[in-house]
Amino acid sequence: MKIKVMYFARYRELLGLDEEPLVGDFAVVDDVRAVLAGKGGEYQVLAEQNLMCARNEELCKLDEPLEEGDVVAFFPPVTGG
Repeated sequence: MKIKVMYFARYRELLGLDEEPLVGDFAVVDDVRAVLAGKGGEYQVLAEQNLMCARNEELCKLDEPLEEGDVVAFFPPVTGG
């Protein structure tokens, strides 16, 4: 399965990437996160427990099912004051 992964805010800054293609066997968003975090280095930031994610521009949970061509986005939690 081929998908596109996008990074926002602090994740984009740490990784130095806006987006990247990714190919693999991904059933759910968490599979993508696990593969990326498993790369080590700066990608380990994606192992954070409270990160936020979206599938095709809609907020979702890590157990969201994926399909060929989906766009997955990761971003840190938003805090307000």
